[in-house]
Amino acid sequence: MYITEEHVDQYKREGSLLVPGLFTPAEIRAMLNDVEGGNSRVVSHTRGNEDASGRKAKLAIWHELGDDIWAAVSTNPRIVNGVRLLLREEAAFFHGKVMLKEAGTGGAWEWHQDYGYWYNQGFVFPRLISVFVALDKCTVENGCLQVLKGSHMLGRLEHGKVGAQTGADPGRIHQLEPLFDRVHCLMEPGDALFFHSNLLHTSGSNDSATHRRSFIICYNALGNPQLTEFAGGKKTSEQHPCPVSPDDAILKFS
Repeated sequence: MYITEEHVDQYKREGSLLVPGLFTPAEIRAMLNDVEGGNSRVVSHTRGNEDASGRKAKLAIWHELGDDIWAAVSTNPRIVNGVRLLLREEAAFFHGKVMLKEAGTGGAWEWHQDYGYWYNQGFVFPRLISVFVALDKCTVENGCLQVLKGSHMLGRLEHGKVGAQTGADPGRIHQLEPLFDRVHCLMEPGDALFFHSNLLHTSGSNDSATHRRSFIICYNALGNPQLTEFAGGKKTSEQHPCPVSPDDAILKFS
């Protein structure tokens, strides 16, 4: 039991919960080996998104669990049971994505809410949650995640193009930012940040000599409808409870 009722209350107030050391060094090494191996679906799914300055933040995204180390992480009981506790309901797998913010070149991610994207995929309510797993140390210099504490209470904001990305209106963000505590999420490899789909977050460019790689898993409440006409005629979230794998499943891929 690493998430208590006090943690659930904190998540409700702040819109996020940091859990240190959720994954072991051996598990993180296995994930990095897959990223660096050159023959996984990370390579085949990677694309770059330009920030407002033209620098690229790379990501690999998929909507199916598959049968690899990323599926083992996405179905790990430490993650899935935490998501269930914080959502207060059963959860379905939505998608996973490996973020590659490479040393010296990785671009920024503009201020946005995840539900700012997902509303346009037909999800009726913001009953979705993301889990950010640090694969490298996250620092201010290498572009760690930044959040506005409690900003999920704002509800969904309008989003539009910011550079080649989709983000919240910069003018509105400029006026909203002083109303909230801005938190730099400094994380060690293996730490996990659970956060609400309406929480405003951003990250800077990587101006350091170290990579900032991460794995983000997103879940939808099983009872949260998705209107398929807004999602190309098909549902992008699974329609059954997320399976739960054995706790040691990740190391089987090491």
